[in-house]
Amino acid sequence: MTNVGIIGAGHIGQALARTFIAHGYTVTIANSRGPETLAELVAELGPSATAATAAEAGAAGDFVVVTVPLRSYRDIPVEPLAGKIVIDTNNYYFERDGHIAELDDGTETVSGLLQAHLPESKVAKGFNHIAARDIQTTGSPAGTENRRALATASDHEDAAALVTSIYDQFGFDTVNLGPLSESWRVERDRPAYVVRQNRQELEANLAKAPRTV
Repeated sequence: MTNVGIIGAGHIGQALARTFIAHGYTVTIANSRGPETLAELVAELGPSATAATAAEAGAAGDFVVVTVPLRSYRDIPVEPLAGKIVIDTNNYYFERDGHIAELDDGTETVSGLLQAHLPESKVAKGFNHIAARDIQTTGSPAGTENRRALATASDHEDAAALVTSIYDQFGFDTVNLGPLSESWRVERDRPAYVVRQNRQELEANLAKAPRTV
């Protein structure tokens, strides 16, 4: 059985934990306040969930989801995630995170920053442009007309393939943007951000995205 390490237990982290468990995965979930603060959540999630520290969640996961405020990305443990695929759901909100010059001027991407922080991991963008409440409720079987689509990007083909597989399990088509350097197309304030769109609509929105906003 595949175990997913989830670092971050906010709305997206909790929604992903529930959805992974519904699809037969086990989950080891962490937050910044300590595993004892997750007792109520883990009780709700049931026997397929375990609370842990961030380092423990990273070590336990066959792959890892990082879903923390961007300002905290440097707190993600490096060594436990080495050699693993890391799915990055993060977004840049300067009002919360403070201004980050290389994101403001378009010379870096959110997931690119995490990849630089985790040089031995394989980072892929995923689940950053869908509302938490929609993860469990807007998917549909493969082949469904007008099926919702989500984007991914990675410098590693196997990481993008993993996100594509998970999207399909959860009920979404995938548009692969290519390398992380293109992941800005699905970041905040672009046309593809947090709207329901099928594959063709997503491709069109990604194509017309401005580099800086």
